[in-house]
Amino acid sequence: MNNETRKTDVVHRSRGIEQLVVGHATSDGAGVKLTRVLDQALQQRLDPFLMLDAFGSDKPNDYIAGFPNHPHRGFETLTYLVTGRMRHSDNAGHQGLLETGGIQWMTAGRGIIHSEMPEQKDGLLEGFQLWINLPAAEKMQPAGYKDVQSEQIPELLTADGVKVRVIAGSSHGVIGAIQRPDTEPLFLDVHVPAGTSFSQSLLTGHNAFFYVYRGEVAVAERTVSAQRMAVLNNGKEADGVIVQARQDSRLILVAGAPLREPIVQHGPFVMNTREQIEQAIDDYQAGRFNAAA
Repeated sequence: MNNETRKTDVVHRSRGIEQLVVGHATSDGAGVKLTRVLDQALQQRLDPFLMLDAFGSDKPNDYIAGFPNHPHRGFETLTYLVTGRMRHSDNAGHQGLLETGGIQWMTAGRGIIHSEMPEQKDGLLEGFQLWINLPAAEKMQPAGYKDVQSEQIPELLTADGVKVRVIAGSSHGVIGAIQRPDTEPLFLDVHVPAGTSFSQSLLTGHNAFFYVYRGEVAVAERTVSAQRMAVLNNGKEADGVIVQARQDSRLILVAGAPLREPIVQHGPFVMNTREQIEQAIDDYQAGRFNAAA
């Protein structure tokens, strides 16, 4: 989609940085190396977001085995592929090829079994996967899947030359590719040239954070280097965030409405009670994860 040139939004008072987070190296799937930035320790603080994984490597052995068939229940996933190719397949009959700049949104709902497999033999594979909780009343909805190719993602260009890819929610009047009720997620990929700044309005009460994956930025004079996540505070007097780039930088900015419900996670299942988790395990083991039913 062509860039839309717009005047930068005015934020009268920026949120500050409450906490800087360094992710921890781990592996998932069949041995894919990744960095877990948001984990269970931050789920209550960053409700409705449950997990953020960042992955990026030009070594095929770090990613080639992919994520073979595995189950989920009770939440949604947003996968954003900065570079590379990955194939999605699930037991509800959905198929999708995620390519550079594209996204996939999957609603696990009452249960889905899917795979995510790289479709490249070498070169850089880089991206993010974000888990977003579902409200208790919606956890057992039918599973769903949508992919959006890069050219379908709305973009805007500010007067300062900041490029913003509006993946979910809205920014500066541009409506993103994904809109969701209840959690109202905002997900932006922001490219900020050195010496410029970007302002984004944020709703009071929504939890927000950003992750820098290129360069170095600052918020209220506090520096955030690459591979760091900044949790933004929830001051009632703030109406958004102002990010200043110390060098050419790229970051993802995420915000959403908290559900304020109990969170009980067991691996790929996220429910509200231990009994529901036990039911999810039993349903999966008994072959009742028929997402097409």
